[in-house]
This record gives sequence, C-alpha cells and structure tokens, in this order.
Amino acid sequence: MRVALALIPLMILAGCGGGSSDGNVTAPPVANIAPPAGKQWVDVVTPTPEGGMIQGNPEAPIKLVEYGSRSCPACRAFALTGMAPLREKYVSTGRVSYEFREFFVHPQDLGIALVGRCVSNEAFFPVLDAMYEQQDVLSAKAEEVYRSLDPAAAPLTLAAQWAHGLGYVNLIKQMGVSEDKANACLSDQKSLETISKHIEAATAKGVSGTPTFFINDRQQEGAGSWPAIEQRLQAAGAR
Repeated sequence: MRVALALIPLMILAGCGGGSSDGNVTAPPVANIAPPAGKQWVDVVTPTPEGGMIQGNPEAPIKLVEYGSRSCPACRAFALTGMAPLREKYVSTGRVSYEFREFFVHPQDLGIALVGRCVSNEAFFPVLDAMYEQQDVLSAKAEEVYRSLDPAAAPLTLAAQWAHGLGYVNLIKQMGVSEDKANACLSDQKSLETISKHIEAATAKGVSGTPTFFINDRQQEGAGSWPAIEQRLQAAGAR
C-alpha cells in the first residue's frame, strides 16, 4: 500500500508538459567518437541505475535524458518528429546519447510501462517507438476502460486492466512477447517498487511533467519540441 500511495499524487500532480531552468551556454564542438568494432551506436542500448535506457554511446560527452510518459501526446509528438533525426544526426556520431526514463502523468502509465519494459534491452526502443506510433489508437478507449475499473483495486490489478483494456498487451504480443510473459510483468511487485522509487527520485530532482529534458544534468526550460532540443544540443557542442 505504501507504493500505491506514493504513486497516486504523482499521477495527479504531474502533467503532460514540463520544464525548468536550463542554464545553457555555447560549448566548443565535440568530435565524433567511433563505435565498437562491428557495431553502430544506435544499436548499443544500456540500462542505467536511474531506471532508464540509454541508446548510443553510454560515455557520450553530451547526454540527453527524457522523462517521458508513454501515454503523453507531447511525448508522442517529440518521438514522431525528433527521434529519427536525433538518432541519425547525433546518436550515431557517438557525441550524444539519448536516455528514456519513465514518468507517470496518467493512471494507465504504470501498466503501459510494465508492458513496455517486458522485453530485452535491444527491443526496448523499437517497442517504445511502436507505442508512440499507435498511442492515439490505443488511447481511444481510455474513458471506457476507466469507467470499468474498481478504484479500490491494487495497483498491479489496475495496471493489468489498463494494459489489457487499451490493447497494449496485444501490441506487445505482436512484437514477440507471449501473453503469459506480459501478465507476469504486469504482476511483478518488485518492478512496481523499483519504478516507484525512480519516479520519486525524479520528482525530487524537479521533474513535474512530461516531456522533461535534461542535457548533461541541466533541466531544459521551454524545450519540449525537437527543434528546441536540437538547438540546445548544438549549443552543447553537437554541431
């Protein structure tokens, strides 16, 4: 119950759209860094102690971190407009890494996150991309699912009902995850506690909505779109 109570205010108070001070200054250009032999940086995916997943060079001198919600339309807009050029122009050079960290703004986010993380490291970003691509379709039944829920149910019970009701379990099955495995991920108490702990840490860091971006641990105010983020990355030396 302690975990459930910790999640509730986060879901209520957080919003889809965040920001704080950035403190950016223009830095000298950063040189490209070669990937490991036989690999491309976009294929290198590394979990982080903060609960995120890094795509690209984990030691990149320019580190872009997004706190995102898989149900957030503004996060979807960034994913659809920004991820392709971010990977092609920046992550692939080894100069910039991209890390995604979960942050909850809607009650369905727990179930979606548990399903989205029910894959190998290599499949994490393809699944995340697919969830954003289909978000508008999958979210269409949110009100219907919400009306069917018992608000007194345990967090993991609600998470499973959201994930099944919105169609995220079907989506993950299409990407090679069995329904039994998805259900096991949706009932994993340890994952719930771990995600809750990471969200509490993000809130303490000043994250209050999604998407919220950090570049080299500096929160980026007014930078929720790809053009704004690209400008900040270039100012940090990625040019």
